[in-house]
Amino acid sequence: MPDGLSRIEIHPPATQHRAADAAAVLCLVLAAFLLRLTSFVPAVVDADEGLFMVQAREWLAGGWPLVAAWDMHPVGAPALYALAFAAFGVSMEAARLLGSLCVAATAVALYGCARVVGAPRAVGLAAGVIYAAYSVLLGGLSTTTELLLAPFVTGAMAVALHGAMRAMAPAPEAPGWGALVVAGLTIGLALVVKQVVVPEGSLVFAVLVGPALLRGVLPWRRALAMAAAYAVLCATPFLLVGLAYWSRGWLAEYLDGSLLAPFRYSLDRIEAAEAWRRITGGALRLALPLGAAGVALALWRPWRGGALARLTGFAALWFAVATLAIAAPGFFFEHYFLLWLPALSLLAAIGVNHAAQALARPGAARAVTALLVALIALPAWLSEASVRIERGPGLVHRDPAREVAAAVAAAAGPDGDAFMANYAPNIYVLSGARIATRFVFPPHLTGRFEKLSDTDTVAELARVLAARPRVIVVARGWMDSMRPSAAAQVMATVEAHYERVASIEESRGAIEVYRVK
Repeated sequence: MPDGLSRIEIHPPATQHRAADAAAVLCLVLAAFLLRLTSFVPAVVDADEGLFMVQAREWLAGGWPLVAAWDMHPVGAPALYALAFAAFGVSMEAARLLGSLCVAATAVALYGCARVVGAPRAVGLAAGVIYAAYSVLLGGLSTTTELLLAPFVTGAMAVALHGAMRAMAPAPEAPGWGALVVAGLTIGLALVVKQVVVPEGSLVFAVLVGPALLRGVLPWRRALAMAAAYAVLCATPFLLVGLAYWSRGWLAEYLDGSLLAPFRYSLDRIEAAEAWRRITGGALRLALPLGAAGVALALWRPWRGGALARLTGFAALWFAVATLAIAAPGFFFEHYFLLWLPALSLLAAIGVNHAAQALARPGAARAVTALLVALIALPAWLSEASVRIERGPGLVHRDPAREVAAAVAAAAGPDGDAFMANYAPNIYVLSGARIATRFVFPPHLTGRFEKLSDTDTVAELARVLAARPRVIVVARGWMDSMRPSAAAQVMATVEAHYERVASIEESRGAIEVYRVK
């Protein structure tokens, strides 16, 4: 038997410790909601969120995503939004509550990852708190796809780790089919949110079956069968949704938005200098947890075995795989770096544990751990809170987006339609206005991503303007986000057929609301 494996023992939580684990879970849920309270303040944070809100609203009204409202993602995100809207009402608050619930679930799953390998509760708690705190940065204040898929990925990682620990025990056991089914379907649900999960989904399978193969308790023939089954399980949610679209005659729309458009998107790349600028910016926002993770890696001694060594190796591998997922689309937008956060939080928590053990006097390790976690986590929350108080809309200052929504609602009337030429699609939901086009995300219609769909969006823009939607919204400070030809078309239509009914000042310039004459 290889050195080190014979010394590994699995110590599942005893019955008397379950109350402590339950208390830890409740603390993480509470921490996630408290640390994300500011997410309920601004009406608009990210345009992607607005797109999902519109898709969910249309779905509840009978219009399916990709058909009634187009996107270049699978339908998992609007499905989760629709569930939140069905439970809590169609509102920005329901969308942000969904984000808080996902962050809380991910924090709890990170705690589970730490506990299944036998790491101290303090490590799991630290990882969950750090994750929740930094989820408000990098665009995570809105309910992004990275937050929506994180509970599924992290939960699947916990299942895989549990299977790995059983295979590494003194009396090794191969992973069962039940664990494979849970892990495969969970990753499948994440894939329906965003395809970038593919690398992490592959890691889940490798962690689940790899140790059993190395220990010789899983025959290769069975491992190959499990690999085939896992692939089918991962694809099942996508295929089932596709079957539903096929039954309605919308298979072409489903394949275009879910598969073909993301493929077209991935063929493009930003310049290397801009990519490195965005990578550096993302890393700087995560400087404190990256520093703590560096401590964990510097003190990693895998040959000595032990729970923390195993967890460090796993988290480091997870971080590397998440890096592949971030790099794959080729654009390095800020919110992509949230994919780092689960693995990084585990590594940072391990670094905190090492530092606390080195710095604390006997009996004071818990207090020192709590202090170090606070020193890492609170700056992230304070950074967001200070922006919200100093210059952020909706708390101390006025919220221009809410004012725009009110102006649109008044101009459109009870059943009027609106067209956001280059402004946040969130306004459709906040105002209650109908959408004038299925391309509600401005970059897909008037911006520089107009060729992602299989529809002639130049012709679609002409159709929308010719149909004279009751309201058109133009953000003067964001004119550079439009194609020059599209901007010229919109402004010519506005000048000829519309009257301005409101002009709301925002940080980058005026948001103008026009009503058809």
